[in-house]
Amino acid sequence: MADICVKSPLSPARLRDAEALIENLESLRRRALQLEAELTGDLPATRRASARNLVHYLALRQADLRHVQRRLALLGLSRLARSEAHTLASLDAVLAALHALAGRQPRRRKAGPVSIGAGGRLLDRHARELLGDKPGGRDVRIMVTLPSVAASQPELLRDLLLAGMDVMRINCAHDEADDWLAMIDNLRAAQRATGRPCRIYADLAGPKLRTGALRPLGRKLEFKPERDLWGRVARPARIWITPRDNPEPAPEGVAVVLPVTGALLAEARPGDSLALEDSRGGQRDLTLAEGRGRSWLALAQHHVYLRDGAACVLYRDVVQLAKGVVGPLPEVVAPLQLRMGDRLLLTPEDQPGGPARHDDAGDLLEHASIPCTLDAVFHAARPGQPIWFDDGRIGGVILSAGPRRILLEITQAPPQGARLRPEKGINLPETELDVPALTAKDLADLAVLAPHVDMVGLSFVRRPQDVLDLHRHLAELGAERLGTVLKIETRQGFDNLPRILLASLAHPPVGVMVARGDLAVEIGFERLAEVQEEILWLCEAAHVPVIWATQVLESMAKRGLPSRAEVSDAAFGVRAECVMLNKGPYIIETTRFLGGVLARMAGHHAKRRPVMRRLAVSGGL
Repeated sequence: MADICVKSPLSPARLRDAEALIENLESLRRRALQLEAELTGDLPATRRASARNLVHYLALRQADLRHVQRRLALLGLSRLARSEAHTLASLDAVLAALHALAGRQPRRRKAGPVSIGAGGRLLDRHARELLGDKPGGRDVRIMVTLPSVAASQPELLRDLLLAGMDVMRINCAHDEADDWLAMIDNLRAAQRATGRPCRIYADLAGPKLRTGALRPLGRKLEFKPERDLWGRVARPARIWITPRDNPEPAPEGVAVVLPVTGALLAEARPGDSLALEDSRGGQRDLTLAEGRGRSWLALAQHHVYLRDGAACVLYRDVVQLAKGVVGPLPEVVAPLQLRMGDRLLLTPEDQPGGPARHDDAGDLLEHASIPCTLDAVFHAARPGQPIWFDDGRIGGVILSAGPRRILLEITQAPPQGARLRPEKGINLPETELDVPALTAKDLADLAVLAPHVDMVGLSFVRRPQDVLDLHRHLAELGAERLGTVLKIETRQGFDNLPRILLASLAHPPVGVMVARGDLAVEIGFERLAEVQEEILWLCEAAHVPVIWATQVLESMAKRGLPSRAEVSDAAFGVRAECVMLNKGPYIIETTRFLGGVLARMAGHHAKRRPVMRRLAVSGGL
C-alpha cells in the first residue's frame, strides 16, 4: 500500500473490500476505453459524445455487477445504478470516492465524454429536438393515433389539442394520402385556434407479415332487432332496401343494405310488406317505413338469415304486388378453427386458404391452409422454428418448409380452439428474414408526407442498414431535416439495438419506439418486462428519447373506463419521454386522463434505478 497518503477511516475488512473494488472498477474502466478504441470507425461524427457513452455503458453491462453493487452499498457509495447517461463519469466518481476511503491519492484522469450533470441535459435536449418542448405540468409528451374521421372532423383535432395531445400520429397502414393531408390541414387549423404546439409523426407501415385471404363460402346477410331482458323487441332492425342495378347510399346510422331487383320497389308505398325467404326455411316480413329516391328504409321485427338470390315478394295487405330476388349479398368468409395438434399449411398470397377437407369416411384429403403476405418467409423458414399468429394467440412449430408451402403443427391454442382470420399478424421470432424495412408503399407514402411532417417512423427495424436506407431516401427527397423514430418490434431489432443506435446517432434527431405488441410475441411474453427495461437503459445511454407504445389505456380509449392494470402501466410511461395512445371512441377523455396520470407521477419518478446483471444484448458489438 505504498500509494496510501492518509490513514483510511475503514476497518481492515472494509479496507480490503475497497481495495478489491478499486481493481474491479479499474478493470471495467479499461474495458470501456478498449471497446471505444475498437469501435472508433463505427462512431458517428455527430452526437459523438452520446455514441461514446453508449459504448462505455455496453462495456459496463458485459459483466454481472450485482456483487459489486452490494459491496459498494456496504461502503455507502453509489451503486452505479444511475450511470446510463454518464457511464465513465460515474465510474470515475465512484473510483475517486474509493481511493479516498482507502487512503489513496485519487488518480488524475482525462474527463469522460459526458459529465454527470450533462447526461440528463443531453437527453432532454434531444427529446425537445424530436418531440417538441415539454408540456406544462408534466415531463412526458402524449402521442395520439388519429382515427379515420379526423380527416373530416376538424373539431376532433381541436379537442385533442385541448385535452393534451403533443404529437399527432398518422398510421400509414390505414387510410390514404388524401386522408392524411386532410388530417394535417385540420391540425394546422386547430393549432391556430388553440395556440397549442403539436408535432406530426408519420408511421410508415413497413413489411408487416400477415395472413391472407380465405376462400368465401358463399354470400349471405344477417340482421336482427334489439331485444330487452324479456326477449321483447326494443328496437327493430333498420334495413336499407335499394335497387341492385343502381344502388343508392344508405343514410347515416343504417348499416344493413339489402339490394333487390329494381322493379320490385317501383309501386311500393309506406306500410307495405316485403316477404323474404329465410335460409332456415319459412318467411320473414319487413315493413317499408320511408321512401327516399328509389330506395326504402324498412324495419324488421325478426332475426333474418338470407342467402344470395333468395326470393322476395312485395305485399300490400294480402295483395301480392311484385316478385323479385335479393343480392348480390356480402361474401361470407369463415375463420379457420384451429386446435392443438392440428396441421396448417402456409401458402403464398396468390392461393386463398380454407378449412381442412375430409372424404365421406372422415379421412383427411387436404390440410387447412392460409396464405401469408411475404414470399421471403418460404425461403427463410426452417423446420423446428416457432411461428405465431394473431398477436401470439395461436402458436405452432414448423414441420417442413419449401419454396411454396410451409407445414406447421399448432402447439398453442385455447382448449376450445381458436379462430384464425385474414389480416392477422404472423411472427417468426427465430427466422432470419432478409427483407428491407422500407417497402415500395413506404417510399410512395414518404414522398407524399415528407414535406408536411416533423418525423417518420421506421417499422420492423432489424439492422443498422435499415436506418441508413431510410436516411438515403430522405436525402433524395431533400428531407434530411426530418426526425426518425425506430420501432423496435422484432427479436432481430432488439438483438441489434446497440449497432442500430450507433447508426441512428449519425442522423439526429432520432427516437426509439418500444412497440410492445409484436415485440412481446417475438421475444416471449415472459421476457417483455425485462426487454423493455433494457431498451430504456440503452436509449438513455445513447441520450435517445423513448416512446412508450401499444395498448396504453386501451380499454378506456375503446370503452370509456380503464382497468386497474392499465392505469399502472400508463404510470410506468413516466420513465419514457413520450407515451402513445391508440384511437378509440373515448380518445379525448383518455388523452386528458393520461395527462393527469403523468403529471402526478412526475413528482415521484426520475427514470429508473436497476441492479446490474449482465445484459446479453451488450455483447452485440
